Amino acid sequence: MFSNPEKNMSELMLREGMLVADLGAGSGFYSKSASEHVGHTGHVYAVEVQKDMVKKLESDLRTWGISNVDCIWGDIEKSGGTKIASHTIDRVIISNVLSQAEDKLGLVDEAKRILKSDGLILLIDLADSLGGSGIMPSHIVPESRAIELFNKRNLKVQKKISAGDHQYGIIFTHESR
Repeated sequence: MFSNPEKNMSELMLREGMLVADLGAGSGFYSKSASEHVGHTGHVYAVEVQKDMVKKLESDLRTWGISNVDCIWGDIEKSGGTKIASHTIDRVIISNVLSQAEDKLGLVDEAKRILKSDGLILLIDLADSLGGSGIMPSHIVPESRAIELFNKRNLKVQKKISAGDHQYGIIFTHESR
């Protein structure tokens, strides 16, 4: 079974009024869930590199009646590519994009750049290639490698979460906490 965004949001301890960035938002499952948790006083930035996905998500958000999510066409692997100001985000969500990223450290750097010093990052990624029916096995980023990448940027594991049979989940925080 795949990861459940609602369950993972409860692990991320979202509260009313928080600012959340969903990096690699895709179809917006996490953005939609986060928007409900942060309420009318909070805000979600759904950042996606594929223009057609941004347009589809914008349309879906209107259909769903969600007004506290902004869709951003941006590059999550480049410094400043999310177009979000530095140190402004309470929670960052990176779901199923680390294994797809060409510049994995660039992605971690951008997440850290936008994160407040007391913020958290939720990483969900594939643990296997689904028997060859998912992404190529060579693109899988094992959990231990993901932890190494985040540790290189002084982000440490706060806790691991159950994310389904084919995925792993980790919540990271700044090393200084």
